[in-house]
Amino acid sequence: MAGRTLERWKQWARKLKVEVYALYLTYKDPRVPWYARVFAACVVGYAFSPIDLIPDPIPVLGYLDDLVLIPLEVALALRMIPADIMLSDA
Repeated sequence: MAGRTLERWKQWARKLKVEVYALYLTYKDPRVPWYARVFAACVVGYAFSPIDLIPDPIPVLGYLDDLVLIPLEVALALRMIPADIMLSDA
């Protein structure tokens, strides 16, 4: 049971990493609206930044931004980008 849960978390983390990289690539696309580009740049910068909103050494709350904020920001950024751009090979 614990092994399956851990594997699901690992898959989720890999998917999130791919989505952040997709945001990085779409940030460079001139067809993406300016507000989505700015937000995507902020999300990518925050995801890869060593500086957190809540420092990691704080028990429980320290990882809150990594587990909640980044996935929510990625989901919002992906909604701002037109689907045809996300699906294109360019």
